Amino acid sequence: MKISAKTEYACIAMLELASRFGSGEPVQIRRIAERHEVPPRFLVQILLQLKGAGLVASTRGAAGGYHLVHPPESVSLGDVMAVIEGGTNGEGKSTSSASPDSPAVKALNSAWQGIAEMERKMLSEISFAELLERAREQDEQMYYI
Repeated sequence: MKISAKTEYACIAMLELASRFGSGEPVQIRRIAERHEVPPRFLVQILLQLKGAGLVASTRGAAGGYHLVHPPESVSLGDVMAVIEGGTNGEGKSTSSASPDSPAVKALNSAWQGIAEMERKMLSEISFAELLERAREQDEQMYYI
């Protein structure tokens, strides 16, 4: 599975917003960028894309920033990846120059489509609440090494 930098940054931003969900305080792009070493200009474009999809909302002003629209439990990795990657990105489809009528090509396409479907299903089952918990566990482990 290949994950683009854009998708990774989007997921990092969503995790940061998930950690502040319900606080009533928006998270500034600068904070996310500095904490995770993400280019701020790239992050602006990503957050605008997530906003357009209805996953995040923004607050204007000096104390403004972004926040999640929905609880972290109801937003999955699959949701974010679909927004950033554009939904179905062609995985599971042959790029072979062999005949599409070939039994071997048909068998391979069927297998790749099945794998892509399993991948989408798994991604839809991982919520940002679960990822936030995993991140917190990792953070705690860092202090005990």
